[in-house]
Amino acid sequence: MSTTDTAALLEDAADRIADISRADLQIMLRRAALRLRNSGAVSMEDDVEEALLDLADELGMTRNDTIRFIVREWMEKNTYLPVRTLDEDGDVDGSA
Repeated sequence: MSTTDTAALLEDAADRIADISRADLQIMLRRAALRLRNSGAVSMEDDVEEALLDLADELGMTRNDTIRFIVREWMEKNTYLPVRTLDEDGDVDGSA
């Protein structure tokens, strides 16, 4: 079932929510949840994919975590996100 089919079914169910059975609604919601859960994949060109997998292995992270890390770092460095600051004057628990 394609994304368009799922979206159309959900829209139709929303239009006639009082008439749709609970079982049918559960099935549609589970399909939608599954699609959302699996939609996180980002496809890359072969050379980028290879470099990304090598970096993920080097960092000990998953591919998706590495993509999140790279995007966050880039956004912080380019001031799209606030930079996390270290409190160097604060108390520290533990010892060095």
